[in-house]
Amino acid sequence: MVSGEVPEEPVVSKNSGLLFEKRLIERHILDYGKCPVTGEPLTMDDIVPIKTGKIVKPRPLTAASIPGMLGMFQNEWDGLMLSNFALEQQLHTARQELSHALYQPIQIAIKSSLERLTDPSILICPQHDAACRVIARLKKERDEARSLLAQSERQIMPAESTAVTSNAALSNGKRGSFSCAVLAPEDEDLGPAGKKLHTGITPAIIAELTDCNAALSQQRKKRQVPPALAPIDALERYTQLASHPLHKTSKPGIVSLDIHYSKDVIATGGVDTNAVLFDRPSGQIVTTLSGHSKKVTSVKFVTEGDLFLTGSADKVGHSQLFLPQISSLTVRVWQGSEDGNYDCKHTLKDHTAEVQAVTVHATNKYFVTASLDNTWCFYDLSSGICLTQVSDAGTDGRPEGYTSAAFHPDGLILGTGTSEALVKIWDVKSQANVAKFDGHVGAVTAISFSENGYYLATAAHDGVKLWDLRKLKNFRSFESSDSETPTNSVDFDHSGSYLAVASADIRVYQVASVKADWNCIKTFPDLSGTGKATCVKFGPDAKYIAVGSMDRNLRVFGLPGNDAPSES
Repeated sequence: MVSGEVPEEPVVSKNSGLLFEKRLIERHILDYGKCPVTGEPLTMDDIVPIKTGKIVKPRPLTAASIPGMLGMFQNEWDGLMLSNFALEQQLHTARQELSHALYQPIQIAIKSSLERLTDPSILICPQHDAACRVIARLKKERDEARSLLAQSERQIMPAESTAVTSNAALSNGKRGSFSCAVLAPEDEDLGPAGKKLHTGITPAIIAELTDCNAALSQQRKKRQVPPALAPIDALERYTQLASHPLHKTSKPGIVSLDIHYSKDVIATGGVDTNAVLFDRPSGQIVTTLSGHSKKVTSVKFVTEGDLFLTGSADKVGHSQLFLPQISSLTVRVWQGSEDGNYDCKHTLKDHTAEVQAVTVHATNKYFVTASLDNTWCFYDLSSGICLTQVSDAGTDGRPEGYTSAAFHPDGLILGTGTSEALVKIWDVKSQANVAKFDGHVGAVTAISFSENGYYLATAAHDGVKLWDLRKLKNFRSFESSDSETPTNSVDFDHSGSYLAVASADIRVYQVASVKADWNCIKTFPDLSGTGKATCVKFGPDAKYIAVGSMDRNLRVFGLPGNDAPSES
């Protein structure tokens, strides 16, 4: 019997007398033409059907109960696994035999070639000799290219130091001019494979950061709400004062924003690759900074020294023979002057993916950049030198690009948001990740520390979460007004009294304690028509709120007649 079951149409072989199932033995004879048991030749003429009475098949004993059926299934599974194991062993043996069969002629050919090269009595084939010369020449060119690459990383090439100047006129004829020179520190130390080596944050810098922290912490204990701060009833009456078209119509969109409080100058970074400095009291553009080749993802004022920082998604790079394309994403440091001009003081190329955030330390001597390449860099502002570049393995070894970053007001803590919905808190002195906050959905788009030093607000696709840094836990969440629109920006005012949130609309909350309610004071609709407010920032003493959206206009909300320029 072939199937091991009672045959439904039994037949018997004349030659061997064996009993078979008719359909199975017919198929076997058609395929092989012999008996499946004895191996002797067998035809259909040798098969004789057997007449039997119609009977009901008895149910096997093992199939009469659930435990019996489970045992039967187990036996069938064991048999299947044993068969699979045998097949794997056969496959492994076949692979070894194939590998040996392929390797042996290659080994013979290599041995023959070596004999030709080492034995002068053997005549070398002209084609083989030509191939050897070509390989030697290509290796030489490769080594020369690598040497040139290492040399170009160590010094400034003349072509890179050529200044690109441009002058443009304001609507009132007084727009400042700017020039941007591509600069890099000379005699950089390079490690293996041409990677830059960093000196690290020195003990002297750590002492400076610690002293700054102690001074600011002491001041914070005596901190009081400024008497000039806009009251709640004033914020409730805020309306749009002006809308200023600062960026190009061909590539609309404002994706970053910052305010210089002492000068009341607003900076915007646009999709059109430009950063615009706008004097709010006069309603005039101070200057337009060009030089990036892609959108300006982050802008930041340095309150001392008339410096300005921009981060972008643009790339600079070059390729050499036998070497991959080497690309760097740029951060630019701009130096302002009394005549309104801004010069590009440094172009920094330490990141390999889009720079998402730039944040300045409270000393105004150092700053940090965060990038999608899963690193953040700590820079000396005056020299433009990257002192350290910190990377993290991420969750379960997966790389997590940084999408936002901000210094704590005291300067010894750095907060970063990742593309994997994590918030990471870093000790700046040791560059150690000391805390992680999870719970968001989507990339963490913005981070803002309260001036009281206790609260941290983070924004992502699911809305805003508030964290208590003393207990390292989330104590309140605000959902986005539109589930399809991520929350793109969050900002505490300088006094720590109000919180602004930008998403499908703009909302202002009154800051309260951990247990008290944070009331929504005011909701502004997104007047851009794009349904997406990308950035929001309080002005000095919360006297106005600046908003950027995915059109080209900067909008200012405040009280009518409160030192507001006319709409342009």
